[in-house]
Amino acid sequence: MKIAFIGLGNMGGPMARNLLKAGHELVVFDVVQRNVEALTAVGAAGAASAKLAASQAELVITMLPSSPHVKSVYLGESGVLAGLAGGIPLIDSSTIDPHTARDVAAAAHAHGNPMADAPVSGGTGGAEAGTLTFMVGAEPALFERIRPILGSMGKNIVHCGGAGTGQVAKICNNMLLGISMIGVAEAMSLGVALGIDAKVLAGIINTSSGRCWSSDTYNPYPGVMENVPAARGYSGGFGTDLMLKDLGLATDAAKQAKQPVAMGAMAQQLYQLWSSRGGGAKDFSAIIDLLKITPAGGGVP
Repeated sequence: MKIAFIGLGNMGGPMARNLLKAGHELVVFDVVQRNVEALTAVGAAGAASAKLAASQAELVITMLPSSPHVKSVYLGESGVLAGLAGGIPLIDSSTIDPHTARDVAAAAHAHGNPMADAPVSGGTGGAEAGTLTFMVGAEPALFERIRPILGSMGKNIVHCGGAGTGQVAKICNNMLLGISMIGVAEAMSLGVALGIDAKVLAGIINTSSGRCWSSDTYNPYPGVMENVPAARGYSGGFGTDLMLKDLGLATDAAKQAKQPVAMGAMAQQLYQLWSSRGGGAKDFSAIIDLLKITPAGGGVP
């Protein structure tokens, strides 16, 4: 299949490469030229705009940073819909608010193009390995049509419901992830401050009722696990500012729904504080450095 892939950053780039490995023909666009060059070097064709990329495709996939980017790429003068024939399916794998996802899907439908929101979970490692989870908001017929394509990039393809429900699932999941990471960071820091070895405590938590993904797969305490950001100075992984963005999407959506999210709001404030103190570019598990005491016994300034 000839696919236009727009947005070739830390997630989009590996996803596009997996489509090439699966035998699909890609035409790609990104505002960062070196990202385009990295894909053309392995067999993709480059395009000068989202409009030109879409005009050559049988299907369009986007992976973009935020809601304004999605609106611009789909609805702008040089955007996807401006260059697209009717009937071409669209997949947006960005993480944005459900309201924008539904608005853009409605505009696409009016243009004659079925559209799915399909945000992902699994991080850059999952993107590279092709093991992402896709949370898909789409009509059933469209979901069945695009599932094989998503299967070239992911392991778990979940139909969440109609337009926007993929984004609902994603922001709820990431809100819980942000909350649970803070909880694990607090528990690990308290245990070490009280004299228990970090690895021993982690082992107990991971075989007891406190076990969660933040403790057994992505533990934030240095020296507990290998091949996680905590083992490499919190570089790589899922950035604090990205977590902060997702928590903002969750709390904003909660306001619209008049649904209280007290823990989510508190997590947002803690990540905002950590970002303002210079932690924005670090992996989100580095929030532990905001919470634990220093070896010298003083609080984090």
